[in-house]
Amino acid sequence: MTAPALRAAPVTRSWLHLAWLHTRFQLLETVRVPIAVIGNLLFPGVALLFFVVPQPAVAGEPLVAVAAVAQLGTFAVMSACLFSLGAGVAEDRARAFDPYLRTLPAGAGPRLTGRIVTGVVFCLAAQVPVIAIAVLLTEASTSPWRLLGGIGLVPLIAVPFLLLGLAIGYAMTAKAALAVVQAVLFPLAFAGGLFLPPEAFPGWLDAVSHALPSRAARDLAVQVTTGYGPSASALPVLLGWTVVFAVLAVLAYRRDEGRRFR
Repeated sequence: MTAPALRAAPVTRSWLHLAWLHTRFQLLETVRVPIAVIGNLLFPGVALLFFVVPQPAVAGEPLVAVAAVAQLGTFAVMSACLFSLGAGVAEDRARAFDPYLRTLPAGAGPRLTGRIVTGVVFCLAAQVPVIAIAVLLTEASTSPWRLLGGIGLVPLIAVPFLLLGLAIGYAMTAKAALAVVQAVLFPLAFAGGLFLPPEAFPGWLDAVSHALPSRAARDLAVQVTTGYGPSASALPVLLGWTVVFAVLAVLAYRRDEGRRFR
């Protein structure tokens, strides 16, 4: 092994160790507020219980029920991302410990990695109540491979919403971020077909919906878990919004850093 490679290996191990420490810290900080965890985990399941289970035309049809589960699972991803990173980052910035962390020589990479991994963990955890209720109280049925594909899709569709959460969290105060997260989450979810299937939309809303990241994430989730409803525009739309939200997150972070540490 060459000398540069020998030097790079300890640096990589150190970076990964720091990222793991930040991930563990973020997870512990989050679970110390149980009501926040319970709210994010249970709300999509409760929505499934009250709005899907009582409808025989939905709960009693295997593929229709799976599509409903995919929609609410996508909402669970959005909710976990925006609340854990949007409101969570803004709250952390208000604490005295955050400026100290940002002065350390490790840089922003391990800390942001920890936040993103924490967000993905809660996105995956939020699927558990939805899937459990669907298995117990509906006729939802799909192949094991499609189920695994849907679970594996969670980190992919989480990326743009994690970036949007970071942009909100670094751009706003805690009170403003919480209000903006709520104002963004529910309209995006409704217009994206996460509460009502897009087939029930009027033509103009369906056309607008196809340009939204929530609709793109929903279409991908439904396609993977049921095999129906392929959308050629879903992946390009999701990737496009990922780029937009990444730019906003970087600008918000640099603006906050310049304002607070000049």
